[in-house]
Amino acid sequence: MDDALVYLNGEYLPRERACLPLTDRGLLFGDSVYEVVPAYGGRPFRVNQHLARLDRSLAAIRMQNPLSHDEWRTVFERLTAPVQGQDQSIYLQVTRGAYPVRNHVIPAQVDANVFAFCMPIPPRDPAVAARGIRAITLDDIRWHRCDIKATTLLANVLARAQASDEGADEAILVRDGQVMEGTASNLFIVSNGLLITPPDSPELLPGITRDLVLELAQEAGVPHAHATIGMAELESAEEVWVTSSTREIAAVVELNGRRVGDGVPGEMWHRMDALYQACKERLRLGDECHDD
Repeated sequence: MDDALVYLNGEYLPRERACLPLTDRGLLFGDSVYEVVPAYGGRPFRVNQHLARLDRSLAAIRMQNPLSHDEWRTVFERLTAPVQGQDQSIYLQVTRGAYPVRNHVIPAQVDANVFAFCMPIPPRDPAVAARGIRAITLDDIRWHRCDIKATTLLANVLARAQASDEGADEAILVRDGQVMEGTASNLFIVSNGLLITPPDSPELLPGITRDLVLELAQEAGVPHAHATIGMAELESAEEVWVTSSTREIAAVVELNGRRVGDGVPGEMWHRMDALYQACKERLRLGDECHDD
């Protein structure tokens, strides 16, 4: 069906016909990077920022972007066209390609494999958002280049599985006593009225949603800062949030089995969430909403 098209190396194919060779390095080594771009009402959100991060990830693994930004936009338009008006997430992945011999050495001539497809974003349930989520903290066992949005996510998958086993929705990862981010999200705390997120570093992924929250805070006059967060600061915070393109801004109301603040999303969360939802609505109406 047309609404299940996949972009693969310059072609648009039904999903059942979109295939990669078994020797693709993304499959064999996780030698690939990806992005997930939400599209609200058929309009991709923060495209410039997502494509700039894709460029950075590719450069970090010694690759160039196989498509120009305009070519990527054309792909997004074609994939979202059959579902105009619906909220979708666009998944894209660039691998280092497939070669006759499995070898760790990076090939001198890279022939990338590139694919992208859409998935529906379920309608936001205001009751679930207002209820908040549960989280636990776990040791961060990932590698030291988490700023690369690579597909090597097994450590994240296992941490998320442990969170689920313990009745939590997310795991917040801690490295050398410093709180970094979630398994698939960035972290904010509110402490003494100040909105704080950890600074950019190779140990965490600079999130597109996180950066938008900071921009909205700046515009609204909300005091905010990049600063390291230790376990003591996390546990004593008035509010704890995790942010991502799919979660948006999720308030953590229970951490390691203990209530955060009053055990409900706090006043700052309500303020910032309202600003974020308004930004989404402006995008649906044709305003680029900070996508500059």
